[in-house]
Amino acid sequence: MKKTLSVVMLTLLPGLAMAAGEHGGHQGHDMASMNQKMHGVGQPGKAADVGRTIEVVMGDNMRFSPARIEVKKGETVRLFVKNEGKLAHELVVGDIESLREHAEMMRQMPDMKHAEPNMVSLQPGQRGGLVWKFDQSGTVDFACLLPGHMDAGMQGQVEVM
Repeated sequence: MKKTLSVVMLTLLPGLAMAAGEHGGHQGHDMASMNQKMHGVGQPGKAADVGRTIEVVMGDNMRFSPARIEVKKGETVRLFVKNEGKLAHELVVGDIESLREHAEMMRQMPDMKHAEPNMVSLQPGQRGGLVWKFDQSGTVDFACLLPGHMDAGMQGQVEVM
């Protein structure tokens, strides 16, 4: 019986792995719909087009520093992000509605892993960045979507002039 069960499990494992892989590790999260909502908040930029680098610090006080950034319409910037805390944090660029929806999904699936061009996830002490082109005037939001972080105030805005 044990041998039969082992054979059945080993036979099923590749199929289960493939099914899980179809979600790109997002555990059912539809990143395509989030990316469609990126209209109005900009687009991934090219490193060669970076006009300036803006340093953003994340900490366990659940704040970004600075929490307000100003850029010019059409400007491509590198957000150089440092996690100075003892907890993992992330910076995700998007519209506030999409960020709230995603934060709720993360609360329901706290082990969700994702890597998109509009975000950087950092463990304690890590540094990283993203290059973003802000192509429309208005306000673009950013937040840490790890469970509870956005609710605690870990969010900011980019004013695109």
